Amino acid sequence: MWIYYCSRLLTRLCLLPDVCKTFGSGVVQMFNGTVFYVHSTCPFTLTRFTHNRVDCDITVRRGENGLLEYVEINVNKIQTRILYNGTIFVEQRMVSLPYDHTYQHVFQYGTNTKLRSTVLPLSVIWSSVGVGIDSLWVKLEQELVPGMTGLCGRPDIPGQLPYKHIFYTSSKYIHKYIILCQENIYGYEKELYVGCAFYKEIAHRCQTSYAWRTLTHCRNCPGELHFEEQGDAFVPTCSNPAPRTNDQDITSTCVCPQGQVLNDRAEGHYCVSESACPCVYAGRNYAPKEERRTKCQTCMCYNGKWICSQNSCPSRCVIEGQFVTTFDGKQYTLPGKCSYMASKGFNWTITIHFSETTSSIQNVFLQIYQVRVVCLFSHNSVQFEKEEIRELHQSDNAMVFWQSSMYVQVLTSFGMKIQVQTSPDLQLYITLPQSEVGMPEGLCGNYNTDTTDDFTTSSGIVENAAEPFALSWSVGDCPVNIPKVCINTDNEIFADEKCHTLRDSSGIFAKCYDHVPTDNYHKACIQRTCTCGTGLQQCLCVALANYAKACANQGITVGDWRRATNCTVPCENNQRFDYEMQACNSTCLSLSRPDPRCGVEDAPVEGCGCLEGTHLTGGLTCTPKAQCPCHHQRGVTPPGPVAIDGRQCKCEDGELLCSEDCGCTQGKVCVHCSQFAIDTAQKTCASLSKPISAVQNCTSGCYCPGGQLEDHRGVCVTVDNCTCQYSGKVFKAGQSVKTNCRTCTCRHAQWSCVDEPCPGTCLVYGNGHYQTFDSKWYRYDGNCQYTLVEDGCGREAGSFSVKVESVPCCDEALTCSRTIVLDLLGNVTLTLNEMKVTRRLQGGWASLEAEPLYSTHTVGLYIMISHLLNCMCYIIM
Repeated sequence: MWIYYCSRLLTRLCLLPDVCKTFGSGVVQMFNGTVFYVHSTCPFTLTRFTHNRVDCDITVRRGENGLLEYVEINVNKIQTRILYNGTIFVEQRMVSLPYDHTYQHVFQYGTNTKLRSTVLPLSVIWSSVGVGIDSLWVKLEQELVPGMTGLCGRPDIPGQLPYKHIFYTSSKYIHKYIILCQENIYGYEKELYVGCAFYKEIAHRCQTSYAWRTLTHCRNCPGELHFEEQGDAFVPTCSNPAPRTNDQDITSTCVCPQGQVLNDRAEGHYCVSESACPCVYAGRNYAPKEERRTKCQTCMCYNGKWICSQNSCPSRCVIEGQFVTTFDGKQYTLPGKCSYMASKGFNWTITIHFSETTSSIQNVFLQIYQVRVVCLFSHNSVQFEKEEIRELHQSDNAMVFWQSSMYVQVLTSFGMKIQVQTSPDLQLYITLPQSEVGMPEGLCGNYNTDTTDDFTTSSGIVENAAEPFALSWSVGDCPVNIPKVCINTDNEIFADEKCHTLRDSSGIFAKCYDHVPTDNYHKACIQRTCTCGTGLQQCLCVALANYAKACANQGITVGDWRRATNCTVPCENNQRFDYEMQACNSTCLSLSRPDPRCGVEDAPVEGCGCLEGTHLTGGLTCTPKAQCPCHHQRGVTPPGPVAIDGRQCKCEDGELLCSEDCGCTQGKVCVHCSQFAIDTAQKTCASLSKPISAVQNCTSGCYCPGGQLEDHRGVCVTVDNCTCQYSGKVFKAGQSVKTNCRTCTCRHAQWSCVDEPCPGTCLVYGNGHYQTFDSKWYRYDGNCQYTLVEDGCGREAGSFSVKVESVPCCDEALTCSRTIVLDLLGNVTLTLNEMKVTRRLQGGWASLEAEPLYSTHTVGLYIMISHLLNCMCYIIM
């Protein structure tokens, strides 16, 4: 039967010997077109040559079933090995498709797999059928004549069969290929793939559409695919629904029905509509419209692609030694060991200063409101205005605290967050609030989500390279003295070996590869370790820690990588190490009052801290809760009983417990200043009218509950019912008093007064002492008669006038009394002298008795004369 199929197909056979091929159980077509058969299970060199000093060696070996058991391709010392089941190894590491390497690319090519060399004009194409490789092509893009050896021979040596020979024109050659077909199938009659491989090659060379698969009963395409002898090498799939192809990418292929794509993200060969394509993330398949959530965003699977929300994680600037990542994600390397303006805003500046001996940061300076250096960070140390911070510092401008033994956290009043790693190397992480978008300058860029202008220099122009940009932000002169390549062979060997753990697909960091690319971190690891002076392991550990921190910032915990890489961190003073250390509620102080550090959210940090059940004291030692002192307004109290503010208290588990009973009455409650301090000076009605002190005063005792004040009688009332006090008397809310020509009403514990018309008083007494109507005092003692007051003011006639004249004593220097003359309307004159009133009437006023102008009466030592027409009263002593 096989012979029959051979003769039927060979009548349509044509030969295009542009490649070297081996197929079936041992058929070989050389570069020159010669075809022969080799039956052996020994390894054979298919071709070997050198081109432009690049070596190439391709070796094959067949198995007992006649198909190729393995293929080994060595190009430029890179070994690629293909096994019988289609598994591919590059440099003894299994790879998946597509695979890209500096020297070669390996990818699916129709029903075949193709390796294309980038250093040689060479392509290798093979077809794997699960139990072996049934065909292998070696294609040259140009003739490589000199020194070619192996079964493929050389293209320049004429073969037994000329190019473009058409077999159906010569029965001689048809007969030879029938013999070749018989040799191929002999002994492998039950191996379907051996015969089918021969027929497939004949059909492909002749580019025939003849239904040879039906004729030979050879297997068609798997699953729901159908076969095309001449189709696009790259079929539409869920991964690539619209592949780009050209005329050269035509080969035998299996395709889906029109309007469908191959679901290459599932087992088997199934065709689906594009809308039914699943999505893949981190090695897991997601159904259409299924969501996945990460720390920073939510994504939905749609048409085989991820549609994601905007990244919600704030952008941060990272400065890890000489390696910088801007707010917008641009990465570069600093050129020199000097001082730089890391970032600068409207009212803040961050400056870094490098060590002169190593490529690491020595100091970080934080300046807020451009007044002074607020914080100075150095190795295992942080100072605020020259004061060492061991635990927590709070001010109006910033809160600074130790998040772990390795990291200091800063939160400014305007929302900027800073993490500073203080050991083993100083490293800086800056997160800005949205209010700072587009405003900062410096090494960290301008925070506007556009990386194209991140290299804006201090002079305002955008540089193309990192070096001139970074130098423009240096403080003072900056030599370019950070090596960019390895200068120590031993360091280079160590770095290549140890940094490879960042690329180990089965290593400790592998679970993070889909979230944080390793390329830049691997490069930084090599450079940091290569240029490390001493302590290679420490330099390596810093580089690995930077990748682990980037993973943690994306919510990915890579496991105990420090133990796996010999980078463990020793902890002192009974502390323990953790990859997500939190300062929140970790100190004895936090047991006594709410911990402000709990409200600060930033990327997780590693380091040493206290075991569960213990708390940090003074930033140094972890103490059991039972041994924690108590912090209160009056100071710090050791564990045990203590008297505070006259009350019996007990410090227990860092919390001060005091008796709540103060013997309060009239609805008042106890206030314990040691537990909860309030300004007790502002708890009375009387305090509402007093100046407020700049210092809070708290005195433990009984006070009115919240919203009420104590009035002048000791009763708790609302502010609307507060009493007022005047001249020692208490007045209720709403009551009024009259004083000094004013009417005053009690409202909210204060007097609200309204002015009224008020008579003026002029006073004279003693030895020339005078007080005017406006209450101004002066002294004048003349010997004449003086007008004290009159309403004529220079007019011819006034209604009254009062004149005074001093009466001296025996001692002429003293005035014993005064003579006072009161003239009323020019009709009557009253003279007051020696406690007597003498009246003298002017002529012509007969009706004085009927209509008196005045009245006189005596009150104690005072004589009061009232001018009845003008309603004015005069009191004369």
